[in-house]
Amino acid sequence: MKLGDVKKTVYFLERNGLKKTWYAVRERLDERKGPQYEWIPPAEAELEAQRSHWKQAYFSVTFSIITPAYRTAEKYLRELIDSLQRQTYPQWELILADATEDDSVRQVVQTIQDSRIRYIHLQENAGIAGNTNQALKFAAGDYVGLLDHDDVLTQNALYEMAAQIEQGKKQGRELQMLYSDEDKCNGDRTIYFEPNKKEDFNLDLLLSNNYICHFLVMKRELMQKLGLRLEYNGAQDYDLVLRAAAELQEREESIVHIPKVLYHWRCHAASTAENPRSKLYAYEAGRRAIQDFVNRAGWKAEAVDTSHVGFYALQYQGSLFQSRQDVGAIGGRVVQNGRLIGGRMTKEGKVFYENLPVGYSGYLHRAALQQEAVAVDIRNIRVREECQDIFQRITGVPYQTVPGKEYFDAALLPQNCDLIQMSLALCAAIREAGYRVLYLPECAKKF
Repeated sequence: MKLGDVKKTVYFLERNGLKKTWYAVRERLDERKGPQYEWIPPAEAELEAQRSHWKQAYFSVTFSIITPAYRTAEKYLRELIDSLQRQTYPQWELILADATEDDSVRQVVQTIQDSRIRYIHLQENAGIAGNTNQALKFAAGDYVGLLDHDDVLTQNALYEMAAQIEQGKKQGRELQMLYSDEDKCNGDRTIYFEPNKKEDFNLDLLLSNNYICHFLVMKRELMQKLGLRLEYNGAQDYDLVLRAAAELQEREESIVHIPKVLYHWRCHAASTAENPRSKLYAYEAGRRAIQDFVNRAGWKAEAVDTSHVGFYALQYQGSLFQSRQDVGAIGGRVVQNGRLIGGRMTKEGKVFYENLPVGYSGYLHRAALQQEAVAVDIRNIRVREECQDIFQRITGVPYQTVPGKEYFDAALLPQNCDLIQMSLALCAAIREAGYRVLYLPECAKKF
C-alpha cells in the first residue's frame, strides 16, 4: 500500500470504527483486482484535426483561465503554462494572480514570451478565493475556467469546451456551465490514476459531493456575478458550483458534461487528494456550503458528513416531500442475500450498483450517496400525494403502503407484471409532470 492509502485507512478507522473500515479495505482491494487505469492521450491525427476544424467552423468563443499562484514550484508553473500553449484551441488568456512575497513566480513568467499570459502581482495573500476574485476582475473571455497552480489541462481541453459551446449556439442554447471528467497523476506525471468519470448534471448528487470539480468553465458574467466567497476557502469551488446550480435551476439544460478526461489533478504529499488530514477545513467548508444551499432553498434539512470525507448526506426534518416540492418519488435499495438487486435504474432499466455487497459504497462511493434518478425500483418506492393519481393511472392499482412502512406495497401489483417496465413508466410519468425522482440508499428493503 502507498503511504497515502495508509493515511486514509487510519483516518477512516478513527472516524468509523473497525466494521466499516473492514468493508472499505476489502472493497479497495477488490477494486485493485480489476484492470488498471491508463490515460491515453488523443492521437496526434485527432489533435491536428482539431487545430484545423475550429478555424473552418468559425469558432469564436474565448476563454479566460484563472490561476491563483503562491510559491508555485517552477517545474509545476512551467508545466501548467506549457499545457495551455499546447492547446489545439488557442483562443485563451491566462490570468496568473500571484500572492508570493518574492519575485520567484514573476521571474519564471518573464522567461516565457506569450502575450496571452497576464501576470498580476497581488499586494496581499487573501487565500485562494480572495486571490481568484482579484483575477476574475480582469477576465475578458466569454467563459472563465479555473486551473490550480500545480495541475495541467490535456491538449484538447479547450477545443472540447469550445465545440460544445458552439454546438449549443446552433441549437439556440447559451451554455452557462460546462465540466469534464478528470483523473489524478503523481508529482512527475508518470502515473495517472483514479479517473473520475462523471454523470450528467445531477443536483442531488452534487449536494452529496462536488463531483463536478475539474475541469470547469462558466459563463464569465455568471462567474463574475457569483464570485468566490472567502468564508468557504478550501471548498470555494464547491460553493461556487452550488450557487451556480441554484441560479440555473430553471435552466439546467444550460449545464453540460463532457465525458472526456480533460484535467489532470496532481497529487503529492501535501495535497488534499493524497492526505485527508491536510485540509480538513476544506471538508467542513464543503458541508457548510451545502447547508447554505439548503437554507436558501427553504428546505428543512441538515447537511451531515458520511463515512467518507468530502461526501455528505441531507437529513430531512419530517417528510422530505414537505421540504421538497420538486420531488415526486423516492426510491431506495432493494437487497437480497446481502447484495443489491434493485434501486436506481438507467432509462433502459439496468440497475445501478447491481450485485454490490451491502457494506460496499461503489465507484467513488456513489452507491452510498443520495442522488437524482431517471427511475427507481417500484418495489421500494414512496410517492408524494400529488402524484398518486399518476401512480394509479400507470400501474392500474391505488397507491397503498405496507402496513407500518413508508414504501408501496408491491404485493398489490398484478401477478407476473414486468416490474422493470412498470418502474420506468411510472418514473417517466412523474418526471414528465415536472417532478424529480430521488434515490436514497439509506432507504433499504430486504427480500
